[in-house]
Amino acid sequence: MEIRHFRYFLAVARHRHFTRAAEQLGIAPPTLTRQIQDLENALGTRLFVREQREVRLTEAGRALQIEAELAVRQFETARYNVERAGRGEAGKIELGYVASAVFSGVLQRQVGQFRQHHPDVDFAITEHAMPSLPRMVEEGRLDVGFIRSPMSLPDSLEAVKLLAEDFALALPDTSWLCGLSTLDARHLQNETFILPEQISGTLDVAAHGGFTPTLGPQPGGLVSVIALVSLGQGVAVVPASVVDHVQLPNVVYRRIDDCQPTSCLSLIHRRYEKAPAVARFIDHVKRSREP
Repeated sequence: MEIRHFRYFLAVARHRHFTRAAEQLGIAPPTLTRQIQDLENALGTRLFVREQREVRLTEAGRALQIEAELAVRQFETARYNVERAGRGEAGKIELGYVASAVFSGVLQRQVGQFRQHHPDVDFAITEHAMPSLPRMVEEGRLDVGFIRSPMSLPDSLEAVKLLAEDFALALPDTSWLCGLSTLDARHLQNETFILPEQISGTLDVAAHGGFTPTLGPQPGGLVSVIALVSLGQGVAVVPASVVDHVQLPNVVYRRIDDCQPTSCLSLIHRRYEKAPAVARFIDHVKRSREP
């Protein structure tokens, strides 16, 4: 017994006539008659009483009509949902990010734009320490991740560069550096650097100033970095988007006038993604990347 048997049965039940039901279904009347007979044999009961001008449902037929209509509706709903999932129009995406993806607005724009066109794709969005994101994506614990490049990635992953961003210097408001009208990289040679997860900016500034940096703690997220600066434990080279979003007491942000290193927010994903919804999101990001 297959779903088509229910469709054939319902057509006859509605039309109360085999020929008219066959015309609606696009099959020959004898074929329809055999299908109904097969259904009756499978159920072990008669479903229709054949009369001269029409057929009418038996008591068993009336009971089946209710169940058959429900079964066909459920099948159609299931097929619709499966087809949409297969096209990437429904499903779930596990997404990890670092805080600067939120501070810059890149995460909000990419997810928001995608949701406008694919409202039935659900996102599970969680913040993670940046060093853990590539491994989590590679192992399938996350589908995609927003990181800050440059970053070493396994061969199985690919990075889509989205937004290049300058760095800023965060320093305690009691620092002598606050009194400088022009702050150059060389002025930082005796400072202790609080390290964010992405240390390329710190290393670039030190290289430009011609000194080896004194490295302080690396507390994790950017808010934690700025918190240590506010406690007077050192200075920090951080993404410029932090300036507008992390304002803590005793912290001043300055531009390093003779040195403007940059980094890039990127989306990382598996090179050969098979999940339709995830692949569709990756394609969306590639097509709508920041100018």
